[in-house]
Amino acid sequence: MLVLGINAYHADASAALFADGRLIAAVEEERLNRIKHCAGFPALAVAEVLRIGGISLSDLNEVAVARDSTANLRKRLAYVVRNLRKTSQVAGKRLRDRAGLKDLDEQLCEACGVPRASLRAPIKRVEHHLAHAASTFLVSPFERAAILTLDGFGDFASSLWGVGEGANIKVQGRVTYPHSLGILYTAACQYIGFDRYGDEGKVMGLAPYGEPTHADVFDRLVKFTDDGYELDLEWFNHHTEGVETGSDEYGSPSFAALYTRKWIQQFGPARKRGAEITKRDHDIAASLQQRLEQAFIHLAKLIHKRTGLKDLCLAGGVALNGVANGKLLEETPFERIYVQPAAGDDGTALGAAAWLSARAGEPRFEMTHAYWGSSFSEDEIRLALDESDGLNATRLDDDELFDRTAQEIAEGNVVGWFQGAMEWGPRALGNRSIVAHPGHPRMKEVLNARIKQREPFRPFAPSIKAERLGDYFESSHASPFMLMVYRTKPDRYEELQAVDHVDHTGRVQTVRREDNERYWKLIDAFDRLTGTPAVLNTSFNENEPIVCTPREALDCFQRTKMDAVVLGNFMVTRRNAEKATTAEQADAAHR
Repeated sequence: MLVLGINAYHADASAALFADGRLIAAVEEERLNRIKHCAGFPALAVAEVLRIGGISLSDLNEVAVARDSTANLRKRLAYVVRNLRKTSQVAGKRLRDRAGLKDLDEQLCEACGVPRASLRAPIKRVEHHLAHAASTFLVSPFERAAILTLDGFGDFASSLWGVGEGANIKVQGRVTYPHSLGILYTAACQYIGFDRYGDEGKVMGLAPYGEPTHADVFDRLVKFTDDGYELDLEWFNHHTEGVETGSDEYGSPSFAALYTRKWIQQFGPARKRGAEITKRDHDIAASLQQRLEQAFIHLAKLIHKRTGLKDLCLAGGVALNGVANGKLLEETPFERIYVQPAAGDDGTALGAAAWLSARAGEPRFEMTHAYWGSSFSEDEIRLALDESDGLNATRLDDDELFDRTAQEIAEGNVVGWFQGAMEWGPRALGNRSIVAHPGHPRMKEVLNARIKQREPFRPFAPSIKAERLGDYFESSHASPFMLMVYRTKPDRYEELQAVDHVDHTGRVQTVRREDNERYWKLIDAFDRLTGTPAVLNTSFNENEPIVCTPREALDCFQRTKMDAVVLGNFMVTRRNAEKATTAEQADAAHR
């Protein structure tokens, strides 16, 4: 049973391939066409997952699309009848949004370079939030669990909750248009000048620098009910003007402001992107984040009360908020939480394929790691090295490779780490990562000055040996996909100062040897050398999608000031360049 799942004509277009109930490959389109959060048809991703699986389009039994315009139809019609004047203004835009979903069979064949007759598999639609729910529960370790999905909107809903058992999902409730926690968060981000698609994560990092002095306003903005939540719609315009989408100057998806003049009347003029970030902006971010966490806790408690379950599966773009995810373990009865690495809309391709596989009676699959993308042979790495000028490349055996790389990190140097199959989801998790010393007092500044060029308030993340998590953080709950934020133990602040956020928390990745042996061995080598069982981990990129190929990794290395890059078993440095021995020297040379 071969099922291809796609997320098409929605941000973070992607494709995933299941065979006999097991995931074979999953790739986001942005990694291949190099356009962040690419929306549209995932032509390159479709071709790549089929290539990884070693199959052709004609081999497929079913194709699953994570979009179903007939879902929630009764609520759609009721809303239209109640709001005929408003809906008439946005109906044309919504029809244009769906236009790309026509002729999917032809687009699939074109992506694979085969005639239309090659595709014999039926194309089936799966509701957006059902795909989200399936994307987490059907690949979780739980036989029975509560499920909660949260995002902007998809198929007229912004949230779904229910119970998963075996291969089935029983939906118990939804929050439907026009109420949405995703809309709330994005509108506030836009108002304080973070108006690019995906900037919500930046505002999560900004929030600890402020105080929730506007909590009373955000309490009015979103009200909690016995069935979920409701927005005060006077503060938002998505339901009156539609969400105008397009592309920004970088080719990424973008949309018009979602907030109304009430924000300006309450807080003053909106901040422009690039302008100074003021105390007001810090405090709005803090107030927003606090209200989102309260909403998470409210919903989780509501679901627990109705289900009595202790295990929870999360999905949807809002579930990328690791701070809120971590609070659930502290403030609700749930004891175990599972979030798969592509919790956002890219994950709906996975969920749609998993759902159809389960409907066909295939066994469930547990996702314990994120390495489902493109990988490259040693010969392909050698070819990329041969085509690059000005580099020294030395092939090392594994033991020497891990020890030499750990020594580089211990000396305060910055190393690109390119191994195995590319990660699925927005986080680099040890195969397309830049690694550095987690306790170096100026490593954040060095990384930003020399490579990442990120806002100074954004934290870097620690990757830690899973068995040592409880020694450094106030939690022993696994976080393999860097989607949980935990409090750092006070006696570890200094040892982890490069990854300890201003509020003494860390967005943790726990690394098990059985999930990624090479990355675990690198961290273990660093542990044996320094006594710290963790490294700083940030994505291998520079204002671009995470690198996919050896050539892209070398290009990134050559245009930045990384000290070394490791591709497979090759350690690469610059020829005729004197390498700084410490991060301070390297930073001084850069300046």
